[in-house]
Amino acid sequence: MTAGLTAAPPSAQVQPAVPAPALGPEWLDAASIITQIVKWFGPWAIVGVMLVVFAETGLLVGFFLPGDSLLFTLGMFVGAGSIDVHIWIAAPLMWLAAIIGNQTGYFIGRKAGPTIFKKPDSRLFKKEYVDRTASFFERHGGKAVTLAQFVPIVRTFTPVMAGVGTMHYRHFFVFNAIGATLWAFAITWLGYFLGNITWIQKNIDVMILAIVFVSALPMLISAVRKWSSHRKRT
Repeated sequence: MTAGLTAAPPSAQVQPAVPAPALGPEWLDAASIITQIVKWFGPWAIVGVMLVVFAETGLLVGFFLPGDSLLFTLGMFVGAGSIDVHIWIAAPLMWLAAIIGNQTGYFIGRKAGPTIFKKPDSRLFKKEYVDRTASFFERHGGKAVTLAQFVPIVRTFTPVMAGVGTMHYRHFFVFNAIGATLWAFAITWLGYFLGNITWIQKNIDVMILAIVFVSALPMLISAVRKWSSHRKRT
């Protein structure tokens, strides 16, 4: 495996032994997305994956994309040689895409958020997603920006909500950089190291849900403590 930004030639590609399942329609399956990207982008497949990560983290219309499983599956494909990019290049590029995406989301919120959020529900956009993220953000403040990186849908809307709420940009950037670093490197590397295990390949969604649960655990504990304290006072 070289460090170049290339996809392995079709004759040399090695796919993971077991297709990765997805919690959704087949066209949102992370393995299918990456396989299609390799076909479309050829030597620049890693750039195609970056664009998906950017859309999922920075553009409101990308909230439905499989960010977590995409990073994990990318790590699997890099480890299998299907994408001829060294893991030390792939992971930082995913981090860069997430950072750029989140900053884009912040400035979308700062400039156009109120107008966007006044729109009625549509097939893809529902006010419920905004309300869920706003509640999440209000309860946990700055650390929400870090931990939200591991929570699907919330990950997309939190930077926008930070912009809408005029959260100080430096404050947002610091917490966001921490979350993006942990998210991009940890999940991509997990896929790289664990992707050759058959059970892992068959249960990627279980792994992703476990990561989300562990990431949200501190907030769950905090919420339980507040609830318990409130009950004692009443």
